[in-house]
Amino acid sequence: MNNSGREIEAKFIVQSLGEVRQRLVALGGHLIIPRHLEINQRFDTHDNRLRANHEVLRLRQGPQVTLTYKRSKSAEERIEFELEIDDFHVARCFLEALGYHIIFAYEKYREIYTLDQAKVMLDELPFAFFNEVEGPSLEVIRQKVDLLGLDWDKRVKHSYLDLFDILRQRLNLPFSNADFDSFQDWTSIKPSDLGLDDAVQSISENKSECTEKTTLEE
Repeated sequence: MNNSGREIEAKFIVQSLGEVRQRLVALGGHLIIPRHLEINQRFDTHDNRLRANHEVLRLRQGPQVTLTYKRSKSAEERIEFELEIDDFHVARCFLEALGYHIIFAYEKYREIYTLDQAKVMLDELPFAFFNEVEGPSLEVIRQKVDLLGLDWDKRVKHSYLDLFDILRQRLNLPFSNADFDSFQDWTSIKPSDLGLDDAVQSISENKSECTEKTTLEE
C-alpha cells in the first residue's frame, strides 16, 4: 500500500514461481523480504455485511502482525488502511469482542521483491502459485507485468476467498479453511478446478510467444 491509503495491484496465476524469480533477478529486482509463512484471518459480521459490500477486514501474522481494512473500487484498486500491531492473539480477541468473527483463514508462503517503483510478491498457496504486482499506478504495474513476460489480459480478478469457495464447491472439500495441513491429501489441484484453466501462465512460454511475434513483425 502507498501512503495515499490506496492499494493498486494485479494478480496472476503462474505455473512456476521459480520462473518468475529468475526473471525478477535478471531484471534487477531486489529481495526485500525472504520467503516466510503468512497466517491470514478474514473477519466479518454475522450477516456478512463486509463481504457483501466488497470490504475486507484481515488480521495477518507474518514478519509483522498487521490489521488491514480494504474496500474495492475495482478489481485492481482498493482503498486500504493498515496498522502494525504487537500481538496477533490479542488482536483477534479484540475483533471478536467487537462482534466480528472469522469467516476464512488461509496460509501462504510469500517472498517480496522490489522492481523500481513496484513491489512483486511471489505467493505459494496450498492450491496454486500466484504472482502479485503492486505499484503507484496501473501504468507502472502494467509496465512491470510486461517486463515479467505476463499477459495482462489473464490477470486474476477473484480474491483468495472467492477462489477457495469455487474450489470447495467443485471438489466438495471437507474443510473450510485453506491451510497447508488441510490440503495434504489434495495435491493434484488443477487450474481448471479454480475456473482458471485459461489464466495460468508460464513466463518461458509467454517470452517465446513475444519473441516469435517480434520476429514476424521484423
